[in-house]
Amino acid sequence: MREPPLYPSDPIYPRDHYGHDPYGRGPAPPHPREPKPPRQPRKKRRKSLLLSLLGWSFAAGVVVFICASAAAGYLLWKTSQDLPDYESLSKYEPPVMTRIHAHNGALIAEYARERRIFVPINTIPKRVIAAFLSAEDRRFYEHGGVDFQGIARAVFKIVEAKLSGSDRRAEGGSTITQQVAKNFLLSSERSMERKVKEAILAVRIERAYSKDKILELYLNEIYFGIGAYGIAAASLSYFNKELQDLTIEEAAYLAALPKGPNNYHPFRREKQALIRRNWIIGQMEENGYISSEEAEAAKVKPLGVNLRTTGAHIFAADYFAEEVRRTLLTRFGEDKLYNGGLSVRTTLDPRLQQIARKSLMDGLVTFDRTKGWRGPVTKLDIAGDWGKALDEVPRPHDIQPWRLGVVLKVDAAKAIVGLRPEKQQDGSLVGEREAIELTLDEVKWAKTKKGTPKAVSDVVSPGDVVYVAPKDPDNVAGVWSLMQIPQVGGGIVAMDPNTGRVLAVVGGFSFAMSQFDRAIQAKRQPGSSFKPFVYAAALDNGYKPTSIILDAPIEIEQGPGQDIWKPENYEKEHSAGPATLRFGIESSRNQMTVRLAQDLGMPLITEYARRFGIYDDLLPVLSMSLGAGETTLLRLAAGYCAIANGGQQVRPTLIDRIQDRWGHTVWRHDQRVCENCKADDWHNQEEPEIPDDRVQIIDPHTAYQMTSILEGVIQRGTARSLKALERPLAGKTGTTNQEKDAWFMGYSPDLVVGVFMGYDTPTPMGKGNTGGKLAAPVFGNFMKEALADQPASPFRIPPGIKLARVNLRTGLRAGEEDPQSIMEAFKPDEEPDDAYSVIGFTEQGGTTGSSPQGAVDDSFYEAPARPRPGYSAGRGGLW
Repeated sequence: MREPPLYPSDPIYPRDHYGHDPYGRGPAPPHPREPKPPRQPRKKRRKSLLLSLLGWSFAAGVVVFICASAAAGYLLWKTSQDLPDYESLSKYEPPVMTRIHAHNGALIAEYARERRIFVPINTIPKRVIAAFLSAEDRRFYEHGGVDFQGIARAVFKIVEAKLSGSDRRAEGGSTITQQVAKNFLLSSERSMERKVKEAILAVRIERAYSKDKILELYLNEIYFGIGAYGIAAASLSYFNKELQDLTIEEAAYLAALPKGPNNYHPFRREKQALIRRNWIIGQMEENGYISSEEAEAAKVKPLGVNLRTTGAHIFAADYFAEEVRRTLLTRFGEDKLYNGGLSVRTTLDPRLQQIARKSLMDGLVTFDRTKGWRGPVTKLDIAGDWGKALDEVPRPHDIQPWRLGVVLKVDAAKAIVGLRPEKQQDGSLVGEREAIELTLDEVKWAKTKKGTPKAVSDVVSPGDVVYVAPKDPDNVAGVWSLMQIPQVGGGIVAMDPNTGRVLAVVGGFSFAMSQFDRAIQAKRQPGSSFKPFVYAAALDNGYKPTSIILDAPIEIEQGPGQDIWKPENYEKEHSAGPATLRFGIESSRNQMTVRLAQDLGMPLITEYARRFGIYDDLLPVLSMSLGAGETTLLRLAAGYCAIANGGQQVRPTLIDRIQDRWGHTVWRHDQRVCENCKADDWHNQEEPEIPDDRVQIIDPHTAYQMTSILEGVIQRGTARSLKALERPLAGKTGTTNQEKDAWFMGYSPDLVVGVFMGYDTPTPMGKGNTGGKLAAPVFGNFMKEALADQPASPFRIPPGIKLARVNLRTGLRAGEEDPQSIMEAFKPDEEPDDAYSVIGFTEQGGTTGSSPQGAVDDSFYEAPARPRPGYSAGRGGLW
């Protein structure tokens, strides 16, 4: 029998559920205890606890790190889902302003929503780059898009500001790459999400593009204030300089502006601007870009800001620039005009433009003075600060050398006028207040209801605000005159007759007062200045300069129920009787012109008016032969170009060529192609010939005959005042009914000039104020200055023209002893007449369309009548 186990824990030592031994052996002996481990020292126990704590902390840290990494990864993944495509930077074309230049390259005007000039990084001076790196990101070429040192510095600044209780705006710590990401691809909101996106894009941009490309994008995109975007535009706007001309202090000031242009405004916050600029100069020295001597010299210099004007950069070219702007807007659209970076080379001659402006201005003032004095601009209280009050009086900015002043003291002999300083673009005033004297001689023109003033006090009184101007613009210390802005309007245009290039345009007295262009936009009746085209049609269809036309009263029936039309000459009571076609132009005879138009037929004249480009569809009625139809000064000048250049049609243009932002020509006025104009080197080959694509609209001989006749207008006719210029000139006056419009169209061999004067709302200017009196002197003043440095050259005579001596009045052959003889131009198949017939007079002695009583002596017509010219091929009909 097996012995029961000694210990109850033995599995073979049974017990009941009460714990009793079924064998009755009593309670089980106690189980022997295992020996206790020896107690360890207290120090070792603490170390074990610390290790346990560290282990737990590490484990917790790992868990937190994993969770944070997962959260950050999720956040980055989530943020990256809607990031813009940074690869678009490679295709980015920044909005660039359109620039308009004169024919010599001088800048006329700029048009842009964002005034920007894109410049490649390799054209930006190292000094300018150094200034921006020192100001914005000194470690630009070292970091990978995010500068952790910069971030740490920014965090430190934030904490420092919080502890000190400062409300100073926190530094962002952004790199130039991050700013590129923000400016090009993100918004400007200040949020953590935007900063995260900015950092992600910065890293990606750094991997995709070179540092120089990133810096190029940055320097061409940032805003510098006063409407300037990009470093090149900022250099021009603030200092009126090209980038390569910037000094150290100027480059440092520009580098200060991206941080906040308004915070460092050169006039309103000059002190803050100097502090920031000098700090940047110090950073440039610290970074080794400049020496300590250069830094010290730059810090003591003033800002030296010279703001550039935003209007026309060539004085008096506003009307020209505006017409070019309208042309570009029509041709390319608004977006291309203001953002496309077009480079426009125009036809403007700056010298002629200024001469044209002065000539027209003087002509308008001269006529306006005949209407008397209309009173002062306004009246001020000169007891207080009159200078401040005078500064607030509005005035046009483009009427230099005129100045606005207030009468301070006046007596019979003179008046003392205080002048306001000149106001600049930024609103600041330049110069000191000064005073000038007005003498009686310089106010005598200012007639009032009382008549010619006998004393200065008859015209002005203390407190009157008036315009004054020096008689000699180059000598402001000399004599000054009283002025008033004319109410009459006008325009002047100068063109190259061989190409149609518009060299100068002035559309009014002041563009600031009225942008309406009276040279290009205004449609007015040309009056007698249209007559040369009627006579050119006649010469081109068989008539000769010596053809006789009757100058006598004429009556024209206009149809049932209409009054009889009775055209009159300007001198209503005087008719010359039979006279040559030349005489009809030189003396501007209306009745002769109507008879000639009646003989030619108005449909023919309508066709010639279309060919010359003066009218698109002239109404074929006889009154139109006297210039009753409306046209513009520019179109009329283009018509005169065709007469001056030998009968070839020209298209007027203000633009030579247009280039896009990359320098590719997208339009040009001269469409001719020269195949051999590009040669690698010279081997004495013949010069290439460019074909002449101008349309011949009249016979070259006809054109010269017309020029010869128009020379007579100046030698003997309605523009005799211009004879004093003593050089070959041709032209024609024009005056409409009641002297509402006054014209003069004239030209030299290589320059056509047209002048118009009249009120914007057609109003009579007064008896005697004709084109010869008002417009011709403006033409003369212009030509005197424009041609001053050129020798007098005669008009070119085309081959085949024959010059013969004839009598001016009869057109018959004459000898040198005849005091009325002139040399007349005839075509190859023409000869002077030995006998003549009269256009507009019947063989029986009557007039066509009328029966004048005693107007003409019948015995004058002893020669047989010549048949009316036919319309045969060659010279008849539409040549």
